[in-house]
Amino acid sequence: MIVFPAIDLKDAKCVRLYKGDMNEAVVYNENPPSQARTFEEAGFSWLHVVDLNGAIEGRSINIDIVREIVKDTSLKVQLGGGIRDLAGIDRWISAGVTRVILGTAAVRNPDLVKEACRIFPGKIVVGIDARNGKVAVSGWTETSDMDVIELVRKFSDCGVAAIIHTDIDRDGTGQGLNIEATEELSIATNIPVIASGGVASMLDLAKVKAANLHGVIAGRALYDGSLDLKEVASFR
Repeated sequence: MIVFPAIDLKDAKCVRLYKGDMNEAVVYNENPPSQARTFEEAGFSWLHVVDLNGAIEGRSINIDIVREIVKDTSLKVQLGGGIRDLAGIDRWISAGVTRVILGTAAVRNPDLVKEACRIFPGKIVVGIDARNGKVAVSGWTETSDMDVIELVRKFSDCGVAAIIHTDIDRDGTGQGLNIEATEELSIATNIPVIASGGVASMLDLAKVKAANLHGVIAGRALYDGSLDLKEVASFR
């Protein structure tokens, strides 16, 4: 099981949102590369990065920051936010990003996911941001009519490296994971599933492990001290 510390980028700063609301962004570090180094020094091997400006704009925005993180650390970076075409995927893979997350693009252009998996095997993750079982897009600003499990089944045979399931209404709240919905999704697919949204304690990590999920993304709890960085980094 992999624990992914999260860096969400807004206006070149490291922030956390509350239930996906861009107006509820709290700045935790004005130097994201420094935050990435802190995670690396604590013992993490992966880093989950989301370009929030990019997710809204539909194109990568915080480019220099991400490049600096990749260059200055040995962390394996999983990047999402505004990546909507093969050229964008290629740009980031070539820049050293380990895995690229497709979210809105996966909903609006499923064939892109399949083609990307063919060209970049093992490098493509589908990010599913859910609200009441429905998929949200465009940086969580719109909720589609697409059912989460219905979407996942579109990609069962194309080689997606992982699915990230984020419960928007838990994200940034510290209320604990919606482990039930994530486990239900995991049972419905053969693709490895990563839980996200609301991690608050070591109990959440234990639940993820018990559910035999691929991993979990932790954000606010790592920043506000609810979780100890080194303890989380060493959790297996």
